[in-house]
Amino acid sequence: MTVGSEVDVLVVGGGPVGLATAIEARLRGLTVTIVEPRHGSGGGGAIDKACGEGLMPGALPALARLGVDPPGFALRGVSYRAAGYRVDHRFATGEGRGVRRTALHDALAERARSLGVVVVGGKVDALEQDSQSVTAGGIRARYLVAADGLHSTVRRLTGLERPVAARGRRYGVRRHFHVEPETDLIEVYWTPTVEAYVTPVGDGVVGIAMLGRQGLDFEAALAGIPSLASLIKGAEPASALRGAGPFRQSTTRRSLGRVLLVGDASGYVDAITGEGIRVGLAQAEAAIASVSRDDPHSYERAWMRRTRDFRVLTAGLVAAANSPLRSAIVPAAVALPRLFGGVVERLAR
Repeated sequence: MTVGSEVDVLVVGGGPVGLATAIEARLRGLTVTIVEPRHGSGGGGAIDKACGEGLMPGALPALARLGVDPPGFALRGVSYRAAGYRVDHRFATGEGRGVRRTALHDALAERARSLGVVVVGGKVDALEQDSQSVTAGGIRARYLVAADGLHSTVRRLTGLERPVAARGRRYGVRRHFHVEPETDLIEVYWTPTVEAYVTPVGDGVVGIAMLGRQGLDFEAALAGIPSLASLIKGAEPASALRGAGPFRQSTTRRSLGRVLLVGDASGYVDAITGEGIRVGLAQAEAAIASVSRDDPHSYERAWMRRTRDFRVLTAGLVAAANSPLRSAIVPAAVALPRLFGGVVERLAR
């Protein structure tokens, strides 16, 4: 497309939340184009990144409403583990699902194509807006929705980025292995320095995602969790090691004029509760609802409401994890299983 081409919604970023945003727009009868730098650039295929890949029960109905049902492994709860301690909670609100990020991307991309979503290769490094439209990447649109991730260019261009102190920043690494899952739970292993999320994503494939400080050494951290190291001993890797971060990102607000931020671009607390996709889907729905009403100002209130539980609970857990209380998190969950279960259910819905 060239400048002068016009759509209702321009989505910047073709990852899962960007695709979900585009699907939301088409379901409301809006014209939409996604601009994604990795589209048609030789990389091809699904866009992957390091993440836990465990969809909580609340994410599956949200995907189904979009007409998306990705393949994966049924997950029935969460298990917290540390040396000498273990507490399990099985979901009361239905099953979750372990889904390879690439499989989720493919399912969303196919649905978007079926609805006529246009995806173009390109990079947004400047934008202009007036009272009627936004122009970026050579495309004019009534609204622009930025879903361009943790290191959002649109967030920076609009001046909505809030600086975050380097102290305490956390990063993640992830790798898959060909091994049969031992359980239908998301296992979270806590050590003094990392959390390791073990998520079955299919028959014979398990993903291990680790969260910790910059410079996290996957192999060294794995060796520090003997039961996990034993599980994958001799197993063939099913993917390359990938990294992501820093996770903590902050914004002054989530919209400016006709530009709205969704997903990680709108701000992110930490990956510690694994709720990025569910929250991103809720933000996509709220953003397009505001656009369809031609009332972008209502998005801020909707964003605050739909992310409240995630922000409060995750911020509290991250604060504890980065404090002297870290070693008490799993023992406390064991001693207070109803409280632990209540927190899991709150995040799972």
